[in-house]
Amino acid sequence: MQVKLNLVVGAVAALLSGAAMSQDLVVKIGHVGPTSGAIAHLGKDNELGARLAIEELNAKGVMIGGKKAKFELLAEDDAGDPKQGTAAAQKLVDSKVNGVVGHLNSGTSIPASKVYSDAGIPQISPSATNPKFTRNGYKTTFRVVADDVHLGGTLGKYSVTQLHGKSIAVIDDRTAYGQGVADEFEKGVKGAGGKVVGREFTNDKATDFTAILTSLKGKKPDVVFFGGMDAVAGPMLRQMKQLGIEAKFMGGDGICTGELPKLAAGTMGDGQVVCAEAGGVEGEAKKSMDDFKSKFKSKFNVDVQIYAPYVYDAVNVMVAAMAKAGSAEPAKYLPVLAKTAGYKGVTGVISFDEKGDIKNGALTLYTYKGGAREQLAVVR
Repeated sequence: MQVKLNLVVGAVAALLSGAAMSQDLVVKIGHVGPTSGAIAHLGKDNELGARLAIEELNAKGVMIGGKKAKFELLAEDDAGDPKQGTAAAQKLVDSKVNGVVGHLNSGTSIPASKVYSDAGIPQISPSATNPKFTRNGYKTTFRVVADDVHLGGTLGKYSVTQLHGKSIAVIDDRTAYGQGVADEFEKGVKGAGGKVVGREFTNDKATDFTAILTSLKGKKPDVVFFGGMDAVAGPMLRQMKQLGIEAKFMGGDGICTGELPKLAAGTMGDGQVVCAEAGGVEGEAKKSMDDFKSKFKSKFNVDVQIYAPYVYDAVNVMVAAMAKAGSAEPAKYLPVLAKTAGYKGVTGVISFDEKGDIKNGALTLYTYKGGAREQLAVVR
């Protein structure tokens, strides 16, 4: 009789345990980036940052509203294309995600932000730098990096005051990101008393720049700025070398990657390229970033390209807001997310202003020597 009773008690306990487990809170986090196409290496870098954050959160056993949260990553590819970006956003909305980290590009993040806003779903971009991204009045839109006003303007000033550029040429790829950062760079040059001798444009799929570079060569630029991504910048550097243009080459975060020397096929001179990445750490915070990069390399057997740490922080900031609000429902944790202040991430301290922009965002200036990226300075 006692054996039967024990069996019954055991069975009931198992059922109750199973019921408790089934009541775990499932939280869906969406991630969107270009995991196909010319800048797939950057999109995959971002996605891996999200995967690392999700794995660690599940291992920690985060509690939200008294329930253990089980986090799931729903990853979508937007190929860096605005139409595909809005389609990916709608797919995530239809899947009832609790929040989205992405997109990578400004050109996809901006149109997608309306889709998320209409659905009331918080979106944190780890890398969209066009100022328009947070200026549409959407309460759901945030970013964890400085925008192009800061990035482009700082580079423009640097080209005049530090590189002593006398005749500066500007090229952009006509994307929301490329044109935006080039416009701000040009303003920065003029504000520092510099002279822009030529402005040309290409597109983000181009491989032949002979015509625009030949046109600029006649103006004898000592600095060439390119607003665009590394997949275009690499071939452009090769063709500058072929045409004998020995100017400094500058760009924003889109070119500031570990892949650039490979894409330029050995044509970059030491110190020739100067670029800036939105974000940056120094002092004590540098150890957190270095530890993250080591952990990332150990986990995935690849180096961080640019924004994986910012994706990682964005996921964690979002989840911290859910935990504080005691709910993963967008409408309930969104006001808490908007008030994020003093969150210590691997990329530094994260606080949002009234537009959803990061306060006191940093920039890191880099050059390349011996085919490796080398930090010049962190500026705010």
